[in-house]
Amino acid sequence: MILSIAADAVSAFHFDSLGLSPIALDLGFLQIRWYSLAYIAGILIGWWYLMKLLDRPGAPMARRHADDLVFYATLGILLGGRLAYVTFYRPEIWATPLEVLKLWEGGMSFHGGVIGVSLGIIYLARKNGLNWLRIHDYVACCVPFGLFFGRLANFVNGELWGRVTDVPWGVVFPLAGDLPRHPSQLYEAGLEGLVLFSVMAWMFWKTDARYQPGKLVGTFLLGYGLSRFTVELVRAPDAGLEHLWWGLTMGQTLTVPMLIGGIYLILTAKGRRQRVEPIAGSESVA
Repeated sequence: MILSIAADAVSAFHFDSLGLSPIALDLGFLQIRWYSLAYIAGILIGWWYLMKLLDRPGAPMARRHADDLVFYATLGILLGGRLAYVTFYRPEIWATPLEVLKLWEGGMSFHGGVIGVSLGIIYLARKNGLNWLRIHDYVACCVPFGLFFGRLANFVNGELWGRVTDVPWGVVFPLAGDLPRHPSQLYEAGLEGLVLFSVMAWMFWKTDARYQPGKLVGTFLLGYGLSRFTVELVRAPDAGLEHLWWGLTMGQTLTVPMLIGGIYLILTAKGRRQRVEPIAGSESVA
């Protein structure tokens, strides 16, 4: 088997031949990385799309709230994502606390980012007397943009590669050895980004899901959880987390609460349906 894969490596795509670099722009005194641009693009496009969603009748907040939410969400993504990564994937970093702050060196957990953004949403909702669960529904529709760009940035960086494979589209990543591997970053970009966005957009624009608090965010959690759990079967586990005693990778383990929570929110969403009023005015829209 190994000999066969080694032979396939000769005809596999070699990452170096793609001419990709993690540096998008080198100004000498400052290097702008694709990973940073991916975060910026995800936040800005997500904010733009959220504005489109809020233009529909029955929105759970006004545009001014959305502007504040961008700030809280950005903090949640950075702080939650970094702290969760260090805690679950690189706990040794806590021995030198200043290393935790080095976001530019990479290392973010999506699961932690979700928690951080959720805390920001809850704070915004309580501060302004808004329905926190319905805000989650709208924000969930925007998250696939960030996931898509983030996974593409992972591929450009030549990181988070898949397991060794003999599929024709295997890629030889220089930092992973000489054998072809699944380009699992692209699998995740397609599933977590394109497919999940399409499902969420259809539910928002073509159904009454947005009037059932929790249904959209539940669908997102379930969709992301299934996508991540499945791709983990061909994605190489992080160093030191290859053989967890309960049989799952760390990535799969962290998606289990998302799967359970997503299913619960979907099944109970119809019971939370209520009279929905526009932000301005008193005429009921649903």
